[in-house]
Amino acid sequence: MSRLLVDTHVLLWWLADDPALTDTARASIADPANEPLVSAASVWEIAIKRALGKLSAPDDLPDVIASEGFAWLPVEARHAWEVRALPFHHRDPFDRLLVAQARADSLPVVTGDPWFAAYGVGVRW
Repeated sequence: MSRLLVDTHVLLWWLADDPALTDTARASIADPANEPLVSAASVWEIAIKRALGKLSAPDDLPDVIASEGFAWLPVEARHAWEVRALPFHHRDPFDRLLVAQARADSLPVVTGDPWFAAYGVGVRW
């Protein structure tokens, strides 16, 4: 089984069945040979942006995510510490933490964000 880290925007597009999600990304998540992972950092990001009125998300978002077959990737101290080694290609703290998790756990990331590849992580889009 191949583990994949799903970026926050991809998760939201998956849940909304948004056509912005590419066929490759959709197939990667849906493939039963893969284990799509959602970082706790993504739920934190969504919670903050929802509270600020920047996006909508259901009250039971963690349950919805789990019901869609995603597994959880907790944020561990080693992930947070990995951030120190990242160059400053951009400054989004949530993306930087996802990159650190991907690097620390050797995970490809399902994302449309071009900055992820600049950090040397595999991208599926």
